[in-house]
Amino acid sequence: MATKENGCLYNDSITSALFTDFYELTMAQGYWRENMNEEVVFDMFFRRQPFNGGFSVFAGIETLLDIITEFRFSESDIAYLKEQGIFDQGFLDYLKDFRFTGDLYSFEEGSIIFPQEPLVRIHAPLIEAQILEGLVLNHVNFQSLIATKTARVWLASKKGNVMEFGLRRAQGPDGAMSATRASYIGGAAGTSNTLAGKRFGIPVMGTMAHSWIMSFPSELEAFEAYAKIYPEKTIFLIDTYDTLKSGIKNAIKAGAKLVEQGYNFGVRLDSGDISYLTTEVRKELDKAGFPQAFISVSNELTEEIISTLVLQNAPIASWGVGTHMVTGGNESSFTGVYKLAARHDKASGKMVPAMKFSDNPAKTTNPGIKNVWRLFDANGLAKADILALEDEVIEPGKEYRYYHPMGDYRTFSFSAAQIKPMLKKRLAKGERVEPRLPEAEQLQLSRHKMQQEIETLDASYKRILNPHIYKVSMSEKLKDLKMGFIRENQKR
Repeated sequence: MATKENGCLYNDSITSALFTDFYELTMAQGYWRENMNEEVVFDMFFRRQPFNGGFSVFAGIETLLDIITEFRFSESDIAYLKEQGIFDQGFLDYLKDFRFTGDLYSFEEGSIIFPQEPLVRIHAPLIEAQILEGLVLNHVNFQSLIATKTARVWLASKKGNVMEFGLRRAQGPDGAMSATRASYIGGAAGTSNTLAGKRFGIPVMGTMAHSWIMSFPSELEAFEAYAKIYPEKTIFLIDTYDTLKSGIKNAIKAGAKLVEQGYNFGVRLDSGDISYLTTEVRKELDKAGFPQAFISVSNELTEEIISTLVLQNAPIASWGVGTHMVTGGNESSFTGVYKLAARHDKASGKMVPAMKFSDNPAKTTNPGIKNVWRLFDANGLAKADILALEDEVIEPGKEYRYYHPMGDYRTFSFSAAQIKPMLKKRLAKGERVEPRLPEAEQLQLSRHKMQQEIETLDASYKRILNPHIYKVSMSEKLKDLKMGFIRENQKR
């Protein structure tokens, strides 16, 4: 069980079951009045790749599992709902004992994910599953967005040393903590967020700001003072006044004393023409006899800017990325949704598939209780993800025909050398199936998972611009079920 401090989990997540959209509660009371609380299945999936990318990174599930096991209505929560004047006392009494008692299946954190596939599958009584909707989407959507953005930055840097510097631009305290966590899963090597470093076991990084330099009578004195205090971790910020006329010259003077003492040093640029300035700074460092001195850069960096600098062979050893990484940059949200996939039918006593229809084919859901299988070729590369019904098994070495998830004419056939089921049971009757790992250990596993799975993607899916579209397809049985629903709906 997660540790609680001041009514919140150790990671500052909200445990009050009021953390849901109000209509979840009005619907929940409606179900309670109508005696509708049979078993249902909900899928959480997303509709399109953010950033016009070729992949996304699944994050936030471990945080979510912690919260679900602690999600409760307190006495003050019940009193607040009573004040709204629309909830029956009997329903409020029901909520006093509310807890999640269902099962939850999900991809593992750090997995590479694609649109339309159920990332989280919840089996629970209807009221419980409905109340959880906002909680599931809030945790998975934001962290998956930031982990994906960071992975793109990391790949653009050729898997370089990326530092997350976003605390000051993040969307509030929780946004900063969640973003730091997700960024580390996505490939960031460290963070400026000291609290996140403590709680998540992430390396903390940072040296000086412009204010340090401006507080001294001269730039050189500021550099020398810092080098004296932190000789093993000195990175001089060289663009406070003039990068080439004073900054690098004073950094070389102060750095020479460090080298004499057996230390190394680096310099950082936070403004200007990064490509030109880093090239000139590198020349100055080499000319002074310090080829081992390194260059770090920051200032509104994006994966597109980093990719361009790498292609230009800019001599950059590390990247400080803040605003665009922890906020999602030009993509404000992840398109995750939560939809009913199956429900208990009182007449037959069985679970029956459910399907949402739309004039927009992309918003028409895939019915039934589904698993996701990842198919690999003989070289270990992922070729497609297959949505199949719960009772189906896909065997390696056997050729199958698969169908486009929109149910149109597009198909392909493939015999997989290796097949991997992607959904794993995480909660049973509201409790974790496996013991909860310490956060730092879990985060390392999630980060390693991302780095492992990204290697199974062909380079064409990882392009920053115009990536190839990875196949997510349906089994024939699922396709037939979906088309049957569509035909029945057309008769109405």
